Amino acid sequence: MDRLPMVFSREHVKEISSSILNLSSPGLWSKIVNFRRKDTEFCEYVKRFIEGHFFSLLMISTISSNALCMVLETYYEIKSNMFLMFEVVEVIFTSIYWFEFYIKLYVDPIGYWKNGYNLLNVVILIIISVPFYMWKLYGRHYQYLNIGEGIQSLRILKLIPYSRGIRTLITALGQTIYTVASVMTLLFLLMFIFAILGFCLFGSSDGGDVNNWGNLAAAFFTLFSLTTVDGWTDLQQDLDEREFTLSRAFTIFFILLGSFVFLSMFVGVMIIHTEDSIKKFEKELANERHIAVLQEKQNILRKQQAEVNRLMQKGKKSEFQTFSELVEGFKKTLRHTDPMVLEDFCTTLPFIDIYLSTLDNQDNTIVKYSYHRKRD
Repeated sequence: MDRLPMVFSREHVKEISSSILNLSSPGLWSKIVNFRRKDTEFCEYVKRFIEGHFFSLLMISTISSNALCMVLETYYEIKSNMFLMFEVVEVIFTSIYWFEFYIKLYVDPIGYWKNGYNLLNVVILIIISVPFYMWKLYGRHYQYLNIGEGIQSLRILKLIPYSRGIRTLITALGQTIYTVASVMTLLFLLMFIFAILGFCLFGSSDGGDVNNWGNLAAAFFTLFSLTTVDGWTDLQQDLDEREFTLSRAFTIFFILLGSFVFLSMFVGVMIIHTEDSIKKFEKELANERHIAVLQEKQNILRKQQAEVNRLMQKGKKSEFQTFSELVEGFKKTLRHTDPMVLEDFCTTLPFIDIYLSTLDNQDNTIVKYSYHRKRD
């Protein structure tokens, strides 16, 4: 069979090139953003499943069990005797983590990448895959394989999205970044000044403390020990043995500034922002409880109003001969466990109508009673 010749004119080339350009045009992005999926009902069902307590309990249990298995794997005898079980459990944990990723990505493919906790989840999934690919590419005796196995402890961070308390503390930590950075910068400047000064006073090669003050790096490490007040007496004893006259004044002055001022300032900033975040968290919880109570009250009020309206409609059809029968009929519709929302219910039109009808009946009763007394 002869092949048909394929001839492309300039017009065909223009059409093909224009179609390719249209793929990268802003119109394509607008189509993706304005895309309306057809499986909205199933997507809402999956979303409710993700936001439900069962899914949260499942993930918390999985992550906790995984952490327990990692603890048991640190014991050589247990790991060697239960090696096959650990391998099977690892496959189960990894499958659950990928299942969580796929269903969340299915619910919101674009918004998923805008959440920082979801990005953390993706990073953890990549970390989970690192030892497997190391073992496949370089073998079981690869020298850096222990690093890939060690960073698997980051899996415990998957608990963060399922704990509001931990998220509150992380928010507080994020709010202190700029303030803490300023404090740390001031502390670095202070340590730089004292490091140069300590090197010049105590770091000379002729009778000086070369191990602790012999260079700038050693001086910084020594000042860090003085800031944390860890072993400062031993450092001072080394200087006293070399008979440096200004050593005690130098040490005391730096500890006062570095530990009591800057370190206390750092801790104070963290405490203040943490307290503010905790108060905000408690306020959000109180607002959620208040909204839940209001919704419950609205449901009860709606139910009571519907019952009163139904009974009043029956009363207009002369099913109830007297007002007392109407009230008794309303009482029968209430159960023993039904609460009454009096502050909202008493301001509704049906209740006001019933109340005015009650007053009319009382007036008629009083008039009849007075008329009978006068006749007597």
